[in-house]
Amino acid sequence: MQALEAKQKTEFNKLQKRLRRNVGNAIADFNMIEEGDKVMVCLSGGKDSYTMLEILRNLQQHAPVKFDIIAVNLDQKQPGFPEDVLPNYLESIDQPYFILEKDTYSVVKEKTPEGKTTCALCSRLRRGSLYGFANEIGATKIALGHHRDDIMETLFLNMFHGGKLKAMPPKLLSDDKKNVLIRPLAYCKESDIQTFSDFKQFPIIPCNLCGSQDGLQRQIVKDMLQSWDKQHPGRLDVIFKSIQNVAPSQLADRHLFDFENLKAEETAEAQTPDRLLAVNIQ
Repeated sequence: MQALEAKQKTEFNKLQKRLRRNVGNAIADFNMIEEGDKVMVCLSGGKDSYTMLEILRNLQQHAPVKFDIIAVNLDQKQPGFPEDVLPNYLESIDQPYFILEKDTYSVVKEKTPEGKTTCALCSRLRRGSLYGFANEIGATKIALGHHRDDIMETLFLNMFHGGKLKAMPPKLLSDDKKNVLIRPLAYCKESDIQTFSDFKQFPIIPCNLCGSQDGLQRQIVKDMLQSWDKQHPGRLDVIFKSIQNVAPSQLADRHLFDFENLKAEETAEAQTPDRLLAVNIQ
């Protein structure tokens, strides 16, 4: 029994170091957090945001720059939402926080036709509320819990349904130019986050606004990618690497690369045979 516990502890320590390393690398690669930043961590009550908060709090103690962390949860007034879970957890770890109350649930239910998914509208309303609140509390960065798998799923969703080669960037300036969004988990695998969350036994709050919503396109893409990963181990690593290694001249976006003015350069080797013959005669 002790040997098993020791092995589990060793595996967890490796996992925790890997997550810290991946988050640290993402922060460094994209300059996500700078000296004096006030980072608003959006905490939904799911495994991803809990893990993000935990890793950022740990890095905060060892980072070469000083920054503050404020946890913020948006209470969307979903029926049966356990309002005491997050405050109790955050107080138990001595984490400063705010609970922002906005009844987006009623709006989503009113505006979404029967049988349609609620995620898109819910996400827009949630973002708007959180962005505005970030300005109110003077947050300089907004940290979202999207991980590597989310980024790849978004890439394929945009390809299949939006006709765009577009994913989720690890760092983004909001449309109104007032907020900088960061995704510290951008290099982290969802499976690692799930294992970490299970070990830490975070008080998970399920999203019951939309229910199961069978047939969600994101779930279909997730299943596709997981199937690929099982059949071809390492394929997802290559896909994610491709998002970081874009060759604009090898695509077909005329706004991204100047194909119209692309011309060959004339060199000595490219002279016409007639000109070469004239040179030889002289």
